[in-house]
Amino acid sequence: MPNITVLDQNTINKIAAGEVVERPASVVKELLENAIDAKATAVTVEIKDGGTTFIRVTDNGWGIPKEEVSLAFLRHSTSKIKTVEDLFTVASLGFRGEALASIAAVSQVELITKTSTGLTGTRYQIDGGEERSLEEIGAPEGTTFIARNLFYNTPARKKFLKSPATEGAHVADLVEKLALSHPEVSIRFIQNNQNKLHTSGNHNLKDIVYTAFGREIASHLLEVSVKKKEVSIEGYIGKPVIARGNRNYENYFINGRYIKSSVICRAIEEAYKPFMMQHKYPFTMLHFSIEPELLDVNVHPTKMELRFRDGEQIYQTVYQAVSEALAHKELIPEVELIKREEEKPSSAARKPAPEPFEKQRMVAMQQAATLFPKRLIPAAPSLVREEDDLLENWLKPKTELAEKEPPISVKDEKPEQLDLFDGKLLEPKARAMHKLIGQLFDTYWLVEFNGQLYIIDQHAAHEKVLYEKTMATLKSREYSSQLVSPPIILTLNRNEEVLLTQHLKYFTDIGFEIEPFGGREYAVRGVPANLFSIAKKELLIEMIDGLSEEGFSHNPDVIYERVASMSCKAAVKGGHRLSAAEANELIDQLLSLENPYACPHGRPTIISMSKYELEKKFKRIV
Repeated sequence: MPNITVLDQNTINKIAAGEVVERPASVVKELLENAIDAKATAVTVEIKDGGTTFIRVTDNGWGIPKEEVSLAFLRHSTSKIKTVEDLFTVASLGFRGEALASIAAVSQVELITKTSTGLTGTRYQIDGGEERSLEEIGAPEGTTFIARNLFYNTPARKKFLKSPATEGAHVADLVEKLALSHPEVSIRFIQNNQNKLHTSGNHNLKDIVYTAFGREIASHLLEVSVKKKEVSIEGYIGKPVIARGNRNYENYFINGRYIKSSVICRAIEEAYKPFMMQHKYPFTMLHFSIEPELLDVNVHPTKMELRFRDGEQIYQTVYQAVSEALAHKELIPEVELIKREEEKPSSAARKPAPEPFEKQRMVAMQQAATLFPKRLIPAAPSLVREEDDLLENWLKPKTELAEKEPPISVKDEKPEQLDLFDGKLLEPKARAMHKLIGQLFDTYWLVEFNGQLYIIDQHAAHEKVLYEKTMATLKSREYSSQLVSPPIILTLNRNEEVLLTQHLKYFTDIGFEIEPFGGREYAVRGVPANLFSIAKKELLIEMIDGLSEEGFSHNPDVIYERVASMSCKAAVKGGHRLSAAEANELIDQLLSLENPYACPHGRPTIISMSKYELEKKFKRIV
């Protein structure tokens, strides 16, 4: 049996580093968050080889006093909390005091820093957790942190890193999210000597969305602004037309921190549910301000998760905010016959002028090489060479490009989905101006209005009308029961039987009459009157099975939605010829709905095509 021993400090530090430093992106995250916490207004992140050989984060923040530099690299040393009680009111991005110690344990670190009150700066070197040097140096206010050769002393962990391109992509994604979370900070990202991202720090979130995601996303945004006593939400959500097949575009930030939360995610997706197809996910860019005492951020070492003191309150606030932003908007997707060539703007084509604090820093470093030649040059020749190269790159092409190109603004972008009254097809006042052209393929109705061709799917539209009517009837309890003879006999498995037993009261309340029939069989002797024509065994079992998919087992709204979904089966099908009078009646019914733009399954009820697109196709416009 092996003996129990106490690990040496070097081993302890490397094990601890494994909790914080998983890959180069972990290092960048900690350093960039530290720079933001230091009240920097401009930060530059540079990596080479995906961050595996070189990471540099430079900021113009507070800096670190010389007497505290070495202390900052000790485990559990931090300026952001003093006692355990502070954990419940922490507002900074980092606070554990493990980041610098963990990074230094698995890389070769160089730190150059200066405070506003210091006459000179401080240069500190620490390799693999062992201190190498601590000396004075000429430097501007702020901090430059360089980490070289990540995991050089832990080769087993280095083997698990992906290719430089993959690791670089993780870093780029992280920097982008932090830029979006702090529009007040100018953040620049350089990868292998190429500018990949540069934000202005002008507080305009929409400008950063344009820079990061491109014109299409930026031109399909809806603003969200909610202010309550303990919670406020600001930002943008995307129109359903820019939905994606995964959750990568669901971004939300709590007190400046990028977070993943099942509560917020569920609230957003439930609010979008009436507007989108299944397995499609929205674009969101939401900033939450929540009182720190309502949060527990000390849940996970990466601080990507948190707990809410009142999750239900947060859920309802988010759900209402997103629902209100989507409500009363004309969300008819426009179809393009000819795909417009609009690509994500190239950062290389819009390189901004050099940041003043960067030029100051590099000039100061060159002056330092003259003032302290014995200290700086022998110890870090690569640093001076890298700064000289970067300075040369700064002074040549970027200023010329900045002089030639005007600043980019997205405030005048023309949205492709119509939000004004003069373009709203389903506005009651516009109804008299509809020109019903006819029916296509016995399924689609064509309507001309305001220079647009609108195509209405009669099945999807009728489904929506029936669904909304049924939901309104159920919630107002204005329904009646109709007897079924002979009764419908359901044979249920054990899980279905449990679900039916749990929800039987709700079925009874809305007009079902269901009673045991022996064994695992149940007799359905009565159904809601509006379901009489479509009440079949298969549909009833399908409705019961569907209850298991929901997270709330005793929510009457779940039953209502299932019953309303069944009512959709009675909708007029495609291929069925309607008269013009019936089509007009269907459109009138759509006008009365709060959300007429998507069927209960998320498919669009209406699409549009502009006159411009048709004339382009017929070569009337070149």
